[in-house]
Formats: sequence, C-alpha cells, structure tokens
Amino acid sequence: MFRKKRSEKTGLPPGSLVYVGENAPTLSAIEVIDYNKETQNAFKIKTIQELLKYKDNNNISWINICGLANTQELEAIGKEYNLHPLLMEDMLNTNQRAKLDEYEDYLYLVLRMFYYSGSIKEIHSEQISIVIGKGYVLSFQETEGDIFDPIRDRIRTGKGKIRKMDADYLGYCLLDTIVDNYFIIMESIGDELEDLEDELVKNPTQDTLQKLYRIKQNMLLLRKSVWPLREAISKFQRLEHKLIGETTKLYLRDVYDHTIQVIDNIETYRDMTTGMIDIYLSSISQKLNETMKVLTIIATIFIPLTFITGLYGMNFEFMPELTWKYGYFAALFVMLSVAVTMMTYFKRKKWI
Repeated sequence: MFRKKRSEKTGLPPGSLVYVGENAPTLSAIEVIDYNKETQNAFKIKTIQELLKYKDNNNISWINICGLANTQELEAIGKEYNLHPLLMEDMLNTNQRAKLDEYEDYLYLVLRMFYYSGSIKEIHSEQISIVIGKGYVLSFQETEGDIFDPIRDRIRTGKGKIRKMDADYLGYCLLDTIVDNYFIIMESIGDELEDLEDELVKNPTQDTLQKLYRIKQNMLLLRKSVWPLREAISKFQRLEHKLIGETTKLYLRDVYDHTIQVIDNIETYRDMTTGMIDIYLSSISQKLNETMKVLTIIATIFIPLTFITGLYGMNFEFMPELTWKYGYFAALFVMLSVAVTMMTYFKRKKWI
C-alpha cells in the first residue's frame, strides 16, 4: 500500500501543499455539473480556465476533483475560490478526523468515504473534502470512483428537490449519501457475522479467528471515522451561517440521526465480535480439554495393565504361574477385568 509519511512535511511552513496519505496519488480529473431549475450540463474539463466561466453564472455548480497528485493545479483552484492555505493543507493531509470548519464565504467539511469489497471482505476508505460556497460545491477525492451516481442521476433527471435548492442542499446530499453507504457496509458486515456464528458453532478453525480479527479491525476503523463525524454534523446543523438555510438544517438533523444509528450498530458489532472471539477461544480450550480427558483416561487404564506386564516381564527363575500353561491367558483375563472395572467406575462418576 502506498503511504507518504507525515515527516515529509517537517520544517515546511504552514499551508505547504504536500500529499500525505495511504492511497497512491493520481493525476487530477475535474468533473463539472452545472444546473438550475430548468437545465443541467455535465462534462469534464482539462484546464482551470475552463472552470472559471462556471464560477459566477447564477447556477449551482458541483465541481468534483478526483486525484490529489497535481498540487499546482489544486493550488490554482484554491486561489480562484479564495480557499485558505490551511484548508488546502488539510485537504492534502488525508489522515484528518472528520470535522467542519467555518469560513466567512464557505464551509469546509472533511470525512471518510468507505468501500466494501465483497470478494475479499475488506473495507477500503479515502478522505473526501467538501467546500460549500455560494452557488458552488467543491469536492476533492483521492482516487477516481465514488458513490455519488444517485446524486448525478437526480440532477440529470430533475427528480426530488436538488435542482430547486441552493448549494447547501447539494452539500447535504453528498453527506447523506456517504452516511447512507455506511449502512450498506454495516449490513454486509452483519451478514458475515451471521455466517461466522454458524461456523463458530459447527466447526471453528484458525481461519474463523482470522476473519473475526479482520472484522474487529474494520469496526475500529469505522468507529474512528464515524464518532468525530457525529460531532461535525451536530455542529453543521446548529451552525448560524449565511450559506445554510433552515430547510437544509432539517435534513441535516436526519443525517445526524442516521449517524447515531451507525454508531450504535458499530458498538453492537464490536461487542458481538469480541464475544465471538471469546467463544472461539473457549471452544478451542474445550476441545483441548476433551482431548486431554480422553488421553488421561486411556493413560489411567493402562497404568495397572503396564504394572502387570512389567511384573511378569521380570527375568526371575522362580515366579508364580511362570510354568503354568494357562498363565498367559490368565494374565490377559486379569488385565481385561481391570480395564472393564475402571471404565465402569469412570462412567458411574460421570467422568466419561
């Protein structure tokens, strides 16, 4: 996995644009969706000059930048939209906690977007930064590909309120889609936990334990991302800012409720995973105890038999029954009787 260490920024002045993240940086691809109540236009652009004509055209412009490798291009976008250098620095440092920063002319929201790979059952994440201004929304992603296609479809078809509302509503839609995707991931993890429960009861293996530890790590990753997001959304819905309308605040309250539900699910699944790990360890210990119990019983039964064979294996000339022709069969009968007597005693004591 690609990782650029934070130490590369050591000694640089505040606001220096250096990409710090786990995903390999890719060249920027800029997608613009420009719309109003009647029309919409979606396209990709290659130069910053093409972007400027959509800056103040009385429409709502959603500008989605995928890829953070071209810091010069990102710096040019930041200058055109008067973005603070510290904001740009936070955008490139992709290990940020979810937060909401308030500026005079725009709002800056940063959070994590998750993807669940069903084939390998792993969670991948990337940081997404959202800038909400008057008549525009800027979204910055680490890599191409996202979960915003339903929003693009709603803008294209004119369904819902999105083309009738301001940029703050578009920002809410992006946030709501990311939070709703958390539910999809939680459902997938829940299904996996149900399968592991059956496996745990029937035939737990070392692979079962590895799966449980992987789920536990995923829960920690989700918890680390969603808990600060709750604080950011709470601040968002209580914010008194000229860019946030009262109607959007009502919708933000709904997103906050969804975030609380996600947190509850995370805590529930964490407890389930921890409990299942304990059950696995207990079952393995129980199996070991059962094995040791069987071996102990076998060893205990053979102790007197070994004594008898050892006694009659001594090379003395004068021993009882040494020359008796039925001595061998008598010894076998005695050993069999001892074994049966001990087995009967163990069963009465309920040791076996």
